[in-house]
Amino acid sequence: MKSIILAFQEKRWENYTIPVNGEPVVKLTEKRLLMSKRIDEVLTVVRKDRVKIYSLHVIKPIPVSAKNKMEALLKALPDEPFFLVEGNMPLVMPFLVNYLVGLFYESEPEALIPVWKDGKAEVTHAVCGPDALRRAIEAALAEGYRGLNKITEFLDYEPVSIEELARRNPKVTLSFFKVRNSFDVRFVEETLKKIEGDPKTRPSS
Repeated sequence: MKSIILAFQEKRWENYTIPVNGEPVVKLTEKRLLMSKRIDEVLTVVRKDRVKIYSLHVIKPIPVSAKNKMEALLKALPDEPFFLVEGNMPLVMPFLVNYLVGLFYESEPEALIPVWKDGKAEVTHAVCGPDALRRAIEAALAEGYRGLNKITEFLDYEPVSIEELARRNPKVTLSFFKVRNSFDVRFVEETLKKIEGDPKTRPSS
């Protein structure tokens, strides 16, 4: 399955090239995805005016011109199901990606999205069918929505309980961590040292 990294800078403070262990966070996110046995290609959606910068860091940058992340994703949708992640999530767990993709193939819903017990959906860990997602994004934009999480209101998606997964492996929650500042960088660097070599975080089928 393909994976799409959304590294489209919408707000000034967003920085997908902030260094983590000497590498841009988006590159580390890409590496983590490619550790998954279920992901065979990673595409990174970036602003058209920044494609030269990202071409130095990721394998396949996809340049788009858009007003926000939702529009950017719409313009970059592939023709097949894909796993979505944001470019500042360097602790994405390969075993979780494998599991979510496997679940998607079993039931083939419009989308499969991890959800917290308070109802918050983690759209940037969703496995999506392109046709259903295209319709959902177009409907959300038509209603005037711009936040990516709003697409869940127009998707008939299958929820997956994050807390239930975390009871089996607490490291599941790390997968949703986003790097926003230097304090986050420090946490990620320390966490990567701890999980490196841990069999529970290695790729699995």
